[in-house]
Amino acid sequence: MGIFSREGASGFSASSTAEQVTQGIEGTGLTAIVTGASSGIGAETARVLALRGLHVVMAVRNMDSGATVKETILKEIPNAKIDVRQLDLSSLASVRTFASDYNSSGLPLNILINNAGAGATPFKLSQDSIELVFATNHLGHFLLTNLLLETMKSTSRESNREGRIVNVSSLLHQYGYREGIRFDKINDTAGYNRYFAYAQSKLANVLHANELTRRMKEEGVEITANSLHPGAIGTKITRNDCFFQCLFNVFGIFTGKTIPQGAATTCFVALHPQVKGVSGEYFVDCNIAKSSSQAKDADLAAKLWDFSLTFTNPK
Repeated sequence: MGIFSREGASGFSASSTAEQVTQGIEGTGLTAIVTGASSGIGAETARVLALRGLHVVMAVRNMDSGATVKETILKEIPNAKIDVRQLDLSSLASVRTFASDYNSSGLPLNILINNAGAGATPFKLSQDSIELVFATNHLGHFLLTNLLLETMKSTSRESNREGRIVNVSSLLHQYGYREGIRFDKINDTAGYNRYFAYAQSKLANVLHANELTRRMKEEGVEITANSLHPGAIGTKITRNDCFFQCLFNVFGIFTGKTIPQGAATTCFVALHPQVKGVSGEYFVDCNIAKSSSQAKDADLAAKLWDFSLTFTNPK
């Protein structure tokens, strides 16, 4: 990590690793789903959760890559409980199939980590004719979360343990379109900017967690929802984009993280006792941080929820 690493109130900093922030935490008996666990911080998150005794379900698009990660984890942790299941978040049908299979499996669900994401890509439509980045980064996770909520609620009630939903967002959530979410222009190629579109999807991740918090509190359900910025990390998202890669090469010397450091905030929010009862917050470097004013807009969050339902409710 670069020179700007300083411990926050949690006792951890940007240089802390996922293993360090979960040291001494016993996760045996807990089950977690990690989307996008076949590479990068998703794979590291799955490894560290398995190391702490959790039953980890890797939800991945590429089953071969997922199987390779599972094999690697089992070599290090022979008694790890790891499943690999297929999930393509850009396809609502794939999300429904995954959720249906999971809900009927009888497995509990304590922690849902919405980690997978598409980078800043040129305009393209998903299989459901929705702009691909918004469809993958937000709508897929929105539907997945909604379909798994009843299982999470049941698990929380039966185990008397708090459920946690973790949305991996980005600091870039504050650098998107002026209106935040282009509700009337999601599929409009006019004015489309792939970097703004990426930021829009990351803003949606924060708004989603905040609206989930409001709804769970209203229901009196012991499930928290938080969002986070993992840090500047050289993963596939940056490697496949020249602009992001150039930025990372320039600023990464000072602010860049390794993958173990990049997975730290996710693992901290998912497992650490300090986060018990904390919901609707945005974390950076394992500490509560300030999100943008748009990310805190409750009306915008509620509008996004209703808007997302129009795409994900069965016709």
